[in-house]
Amino acid sequence: MKSLVIPFAKRERSGGTALVGLALLTALVATTARADDSGVHTDRQDARFTRSVEVVPFGQDGTFQIYRQDPDVARVVSLGGTCRRCELSGRNLSGATFTAATFIDATLVEADLRGSELVGSNFSRADFTRADLRGATLVAANFTGAVFTDARMDGVEGLGSVFVRADLSGANLSGAALGGANMNGAILVRANLNGAELFGVTLANVNARGADFRNAEVTASNLSNGNFAGADFRGAELNGARLTGGSFSRADFTGASLERADIRGTDLSLSRGLTQSQISEACSDSSTRLPGGLTGRSCRNLSTARPPAPPRPPAAPRVVVAGR
Repeated sequence: MKSLVIPFAKRERSGGTALVGLALLTALVATTARADDSGVHTDRQDARFTRSVEVVPFGQDGTFQIYRQDPDVARVVSLGGTCRRCELSGRNLSGATFTAATFIDATLVEADLRGSELVGSNFSRADFTRADLRGATLVAANFTGAVFTDARMDGVEGLGSVFVRADLSGANLSGAALGGANMNGAILVRANLNGAELFGVTLANVNARGADFRNAEVTASNLSNGNFAGADFRGAELNGARLTGGSFSRADFTGASLERADIRGTDLSLSRGLTQSQISEACSDSSTRLPGGLTGRSCRNLSTARPPAPPRPPAAPRVVVAGR
């Protein structure tokens, strides 16, 4: 029998654990593991692929030990419950699953979360500075006030997640799928959203100075009252997007699509790369400021496409440990 050691936190001097209130630690060991009312099983319903698991409390070094019988069988670790102010900096949590968990004010600086699933969980004010979340699933999660400075978030799936007032300065979100996400008031200074899917995203009141939106799909998104000075929108799709009241000084719109984009009251006078063809597709009014030589047009029945409804957070998983 071999053991799997998971270094989650250190033991407190008082003898308790730093993971106060952690309600769930599930280790499902199977080729394709599932948990339901009848227990743990695989799609093949073959008992040979089900292994007993023992969860051992904290050791002297402050780690969980999970013993498994067969070293050749894959394992899945699922975390839930509550762990406020957890110190998880530098931890290897790649592939871990956080389902309906509460990790408010947690510290995950430089943590390895590649391919992890943070689904329906609350990470408000958590610190993900320089963390690696490439390919992670962040669906219906709450990251209000969280810090992602210089984080690797290439290809993350964050449908319906909340990033209100989050700090994503210098974060790499290239190729990310963030449809329906709420990023109201977020900091996106120098963030890389090249090729990102941002359909129906709330980007109102953001600070996105110098952000890279090249070839991004920003269709039907709300960019109102945001600071996009020096942002790069080359080749981006802004069809049906709302830019009202935003600042776009030195922003580059070369090759961008602005079909029925709402630019009423928007200052584009110092923007670059705009052509009459682009402006003719957009919807402006008398308060729209355009570069010299360009003329706007008004639109009738101007409406914005409705963003997709965010997915519902999942229920917390049951603890299923053989022999308990």
